[in-house]
Amino acid sequence: MMSENEKPHQPASAYFIEESHEKIEQHTLSVVVDNEPGVLARVIGLFSGRGYNIEQLTVSETMNKRHISRITIVTSGTAMVLAQIRAQLESIVPVHSVLDLTLEGEAIERELALIKVAGAGEDRVEALRMAEAFRARVVDASNSSFVFELTGKTRKVNQFIELMKPLGLTEVVRTGVTAISRGPKAMKV
Repeated sequence: MMSENEKPHQPASAYFIEESHEKIEQHTLSVVVDNEPGVLARVIGLFSGRGYNIEQLTVSETMNKRHISRITIVTSGTAMVLAQIRAQLESIVPVHSVLDLTLEGEAIERELALIKVAGAGEDRVEALRMAEAFRARVVDASNSSFVFELTGKTRKVNQFIELMKPLGLTEVVRTGVTAISRGPKAMKV
């Protein structure tokens, strides 16, 4: 039984910093890894085992002949937590390099979304008008619904989704962010 002066045990998490006024920032990390079984599980395990959160995650092989993949991770934390994440990622054996694209400057970030909207009459016309304004492509159409394909920054995708809600939004599928740094500099492999 706990006495009046004892505090309950706090959960172990990288985000629990007692009375801290440190700013939580969102960063996009690019991680180049060997494309082999278990690598993604090790990266995800690093995050979950230390209480870090992955807000978005994309991964794909980028150099087929060398079996190299790039993992793009969007995560949040204090500057200290983000530095720990980078250092711990760099220590995983099949990781070739880790780049914090947020610290590198304004990276090029894009996301792909497929958005299904069911509607009739004026709502249908308005959905098409909004899609044109956002440069969303119609990739499927029937008498009662559309599927739009939209690429762009996460903010743009979020805005389009919000506008589609009153017009009959029924389903959304998103890839998560994929990103690359600007200029001629390339990540080490």
